[in-house]
Amino acid sequence: MKKNKILLLALALTMVLTLFAGCGSKSEDGSGAAASGEDTSLTDLQERGVFVLGCDDEFPPMGFIDEDGELTGFDIELAAAVAEKLGVDFEPKPIDWEAKEMELSSGNIDVIWNGYTIDKERLEKVEFTKPYLNNAQLLVVKADSDIASITDLKDKTVGYQISSAAESIYEDNEELAAVNAQVYDDYQQALLDLKSSDRLDAVIVDKILIEYIMQKEPDTYKVLEEPLGTEYFGIGSVKGSTALSDAIDKALDELQEDGTIDEIAKKYFDSNIVIRDVPRLTVKDFE
Repeated sequence: MKKNKILLLALALTMVLTLFAGCGSKSEDGSGAAASGEDTSLTDLQERGVFVLGCDDEFPPMGFIDEDGELTGFDIELAAAVAEKLGVDFEPKPIDWEAKEMELSSGNIDVIWNGYTIDKERLEKVEFTKPYLNNAQLLVVKADSDIASITDLKDKTVGYQISSAAESIYEDNEELAAVNAQVYDDYQQALLDLKSSDRLDAVIVDKILIEYIMQKEPDTYKVLEEPLGTEYFGIGSVKGSTALSDAIDKALDELQEDGTIDEIAKKYFDSNIVIRDVPRLTVKDFE
């Protein structure tokens, strides 16, 4: 009887351990980064057969709604070309930019790809590809404004997009942090307010965005000469999804070599501004 009890306990323990092992075969967020360390992010994506891109649809020229009501842009077209290389369908999905990391970790999207700045805080919770674009944060004012530098913004109001690189610039710059701030859900509304109302005196904005806007609306805005900081754009996936990040980088390298990126870039920029020679960044690069 005693031996039977021991056998039953051993059997029960084995069943419990097996159950826990099965539960640990994939992370809770569905990313494919298993508890054992196995990374199935790429094969999981290929099995699903669709590459879901999380983007801001108010961020031209990277992602925006065109005159025909279609979602387009440089990042959108580039991501579609990468999806084709990966052998899967492509689905661009506009998201609340403030909740972008939550959308990623919950499995609603596969990547954040839309002028997504690489920084220390994001590197700690997101898997990034190599940088693919250079960018800078700039201060823009009305074309006829008397404001010529940050010091002229005393008692003025500056706007920026929430949860953006511009927000970090505002918070980290002592001179800017002393200036009144107005926070917006997207850059388009901030620039509209700057142009047509008295609510704003300046906007902190991405170089890539404002240069595109100024081509479309000449003599409307003026960029101050002092840049607020340079940065890189990258593509972010769930932390630990190195297989997926590696596959995206490989696809981008191939698209650069065969001229596809050059063709896409020239629709939105004067030339191909994509970079492929900067290695993947780590937290230590920001310390």
